[in-house]
This record gives sequence, C-alpha cells and structure tokens, in this order.
Amino acid sequence: MSVPHAVEDVTPDRSEMPGFFGQVGAMPLFWKVLSVISFCLVWEIAGRTEFNFSFPTFLETVSAFFDMIVDGSMGSAFLKTMEPLAIGLTISLVVGIGSGVAMGLRTDAEWLSLPVFIVMQAAPMAALIPLVTFVYGIGLTAKVLAVVMLSLPVIAMNSYKAVRNVPPSLVSMCHSFMGNRRQQILQIIIPAASPMMFAGLRLGVAEGFSGAVLAELLITPTGIGDLITFHRSVANFAHMYATIVAIVLFAIVSVGLLQWVETKLFRPEKRSAA
Repeated sequence: MSVPHAVEDVTPDRSEMPGFFGQVGAMPLFWKVLSVISFCLVWEIAGRTEFNFSFPTFLETVSAFFDMIVDGSMGSAFLKTMEPLAIGLTISLVVGIGSGVAMGLRTDAEWLSLPVFIVMQAAPMAALIPLVTFVYGIGLTAKVLAVVMLSLPVIAMNSYKAVRNVPPSLVSMCHSFMGNRRQQILQIIIPAASPMMFAGLRLGVAEGFSGAVLAELLITPTGIGDLITFHRSVANFAHMYATIVAIVLFAIVSVGLLQWVETKLFRPEKRSAA
C-alpha cells in the first residue's frame, strides 16, 4: 500500500510579498524627491514661526534667487567664482595625479613628497589663507592657491593609494610577458588605478568649491562671496540664503555629474567606494 507523499505548502509568505511600501522602496527617485519636498516644507514652516528674524522662508528664498537671476547678479557672481576654481582645479589635477603616481612608483619620491601632502591634508588650510594673502596679496593668485591648497592633497593622496593598491599579480603578469617598465606603467598600473584616481578627482572638486568660497569670503569679497557679504551687511537675508543654496546646489550637481561619469567609465566591481 503506497503512502501518499506529504503535500508541501507552497503558499507564499505574505510578510515577504512586496506590498505598497516594498514597491515604493524599490524606487530610489521617489525617496529622493520626497526628502527634498520634506526639507523644503520644514524650511518653510521654520521660517514662518519667526524663531529668528534673519531666517527667511523657503518661498522668500526662492523668490530672491529668481530676482538675482533676472537682474544678472547671480550669473556674474558665478562667472567670477568659476575663474579661480577652474584654474586651481586644473593645477591640482595635473600636479596631484603626477605627484601621486610618482609617489606610488618611486620610493624616493614617496619619502620626499608624502609627508608634505599628509600635512596639507591634516592641517586646517582655512587658517593658512590669511598667510597666503600676506604673501601673494588679494588678487587672483591668492584665490587660486586657496583652491589648490584644499583640492591638491586629496587628489594626490588618492592617486598615490591607487597606484600602491594595484594588484602585484598584474605587474608580474606583464613582466612574465616581457613587458618593459613603460608598458607596465601605461598599460597595467595606470588603467588599474584609474577608478580610485577618478574618485580622488571627484573629492578634489568638492574640496575645490570649499576653497573658492573661503577665498572669496576671507581674501576679497568677489563673486559668490561678494553676494553673501553684501546681502548680509544690508540685512537682506533671503538673498543671502539664496546665494548660499545656489553655490551648494551647483557643487552637488557638479560632483553628482562626476559620479555619473565614474559609473559609466568603470565597472561596478572596480569602482572606488569613496
């Protein structure tokens, strides 16, 4: 007599079924939009409570932003701020990647340059900006140096670590195929280190924005720093907050675009987690 086999219960567990919140949770864009809306709503409510006379509402800030767009002051300020930022980031990119690769490949370059970059990365560079002003004045050179002082150490240190973290097996493989030193560097080391080096570039751009704004606030009030200083001095706080939010959003978009480019250029398993 055959014994019937037990029927396995294949009823899906409802606790594991993706409900409404599970489906919404799979939509990262929804949560991003929701967080922005929540932030703006909290800002508007906090401004209407009048807990501080210098804190405008969100709608007043948006209105002030469009006022500065229409009268051209916002665009002119951004153009003036972008000049030292672009020059400083270009210098930091060339010198930082070159120094990082040299430190990663040569021990003598590491002994000579690494302590300098470690000190630059650890020291409060904003406190040294007045010294830069004393030596180079209040012109464009001082502002470019302020950007370089903040962005260069990040780019150089990430490039150095990227070269040092290249798997030795790749270099050994190149050597076993009779590859010379130049081929090892250009065809093995640099491509393998490029994801982390690009992440360092992204972080360096973020630091460069901080350096540009600090330079305009501490050296010469031009560009974005001029708008912030002027509207604060005349108690036009909505315009001041609009200027601050504008440069913050511009920095976020710039770094976000670099991160998007990073995801397109490099495979996920090789992408830096920085």
